[in-house]
Amino acid sequence: MDAEKPETTHIFLDVSDLEPPEPLVRVLAKVESLRKGEYMHVRHRREPCLLYPNLEKKGFDYMSCSNGSDFHIFIWRKEDVAAESAVRAAIAAICRG
Repeated sequence: MDAEKPETTHIFLDVSDLEPPEPLVRVLAKVESLRKGEYMHVRHRREPCLLYPNLEKKGFDYMSCSNGSDFHIFIWRKEDVAAESAVRAAIAAICRG
């Protein structure tokens, strides 16, 4: 392991089978537990447009992509460079293009 590179971990949350507003409620409840170096990967069946402004208000950044069948939303605390870097790598692996 490279001592210069901070370790990151992620939390996976699949809300693709839930009906609204349960995905929004679950993500907002779980995201509060994120610590420095952690990010959340959420799998959803559609783009959760109502989630994004809520995340911004709470001090989180996010990126999303679709791999054709699902939306993948990645959430981390603003200013967490290690988590953002890990998210970018995860997106490249999951949603090519």
